Amino acid sequence: MEEKNQLKRNLKLWHIFVLGLALLCPTTVFDTYGIATGISGGHVPTAYMFTLLAILFTAFSYANMVKVYPEAGSAYSYVQKVIDPNIGFMVGWAALCDYIFLPMVYALSVQIYMGAFFPSVPVWIWVFITMLFCSVMNIFNTKVTVTFNTIFVILQITVAIIFVALLIQEILNGNGTGHVFSLEPIYSANLTWSTLLAGSTVLAYSFIGFDAISTLSEDAIQPQKNIPRAMVLLAVFLGLLYTTITYFMQSVYPDVSMFKDPEAASAEIAQQIGGLLFATVFLATVVTGSMVGGITAQLSTTRLLYAMGRDGVLPKKIFGYVNPKTGVPVNNVIISGLFGMTAVFFSLVTATSFISFGAFTAFTFVNLSVIIHYIVKKKERSVKALIFYLLFPLLGLSFIILLWFNMDKHALYMGLIWNVIGVVYLMNMTKMFKVPPPILIREEKI
Repeated sequence: MEEKNQLKRNLKLWHIFVLGLALLCPTTVFDTYGIATGISGGHVPTAYMFTLLAILFTAFSYANMVKVYPEAGSAYSYVQKVIDPNIGFMVGWAALCDYIFLPMVYALSVQIYMGAFFPSVPVWIWVFITMLFCSVMNIFNTKVTVTFNTIFVILQITVAIIFVALLIQEILNGNGTGHVFSLEPIYSANLTWSTLLAGSTVLAYSFIGFDAISTLSEDAIQPQKNIPRAMVLLAVFLGLLYTTITYFMQSVYPDVSMFKDPEAASAEIAQQIGGLLFATVFLATVVTGSMVGGITAQLSTTRLLYAMGRDGVLPKKIFGYVNPKTGVPVNNVIISGLFGMTAVFFSLVTATSFISFGAFTAFTFVNLSVIIHYIVKKKERSVKALIFYLLFPLLGLSFIILLWFNMDKHALYMGLIWNVIGVVYLMNMTKMFKVPPPILIREEKI
């Protein structure tokens, strides 16, 4: 029997894809270029290609789990049902680090850019405006959000194309390698596995959040088909886009030590290749891209809170409520918006650390869930099953382990503290594990 208090299924494949692009923010590639160039020894496009292959394995794992459990809870729901309800709760609790702090990162990014342009304006105002704007957009029906995001995603990609065209013009004028097609940005004698892995670890952050569109499973039409397709398409599209952009950036600027601030090298490059006008448009696009990313990040946050509230893990009357007219969990929008405004008390590094811990926890257990569900429980032993349900998840898990070993220590410490709080909450909820945590067995016809 269909529930009355539920999300509305009105998102098609392209809607989900656009929301994913908005969340991951295509202009993120410009934020990491300077840092990645130094770490990878000038082989950013190669590091992106390696990262894409690695992330794809985890994307396939998410796609395989969405087909079985097309629910808003994402990793929380998969682990809860496949491995153990208590472990599922802890994965969901850890994932809250990712989803709740992700809108903060975008708000802080806006604060950094706008603070530089308007130093006399109190920085907290930019955080307040960003989160208020994101919350207002998410109060509307999801299709309204998609329409708004589509406009700014197109703007970001357009500016990226112009950026590449200007770089090609520089190459044709004899700058950089002097050749449009060259192997130098991809391979040279100083490319090593250590520099490649180090660069990939940094660039993996560009893909963190691709899993968030799995939280839209109950907003999507035909989620078992459209969510997996959107996730894989998103990873491939962004991987190729990032590789192409950085290939031409690396061809013209193989060494970023010449810039005043290597971390902000892209902004200086924009001014050098396009003048002040293009640099202004470029920075404006980066700022709007961050705001659009914040909208979609908050959208995903509200869906995870809804899933946990609907199950009774969080207070159901508050977090499990959906506006019957719009199909939007409005309470979660307001709560996540207010929480996001606390970003004024955090640094970008702190917020990013929380995100990393939550994302890597979710990635780890989703890969494990695929193996346990298909190989252990369903005992599938075909060649296809062994490739997609065993080999690919193991490869995805191996890469995530590399990321764990390279994670910032502050992220680990803060993540452990967060998990201790979660364990205490779980012990209280389950009366010292004497009763299982709430779990909702849905019988909705998809």
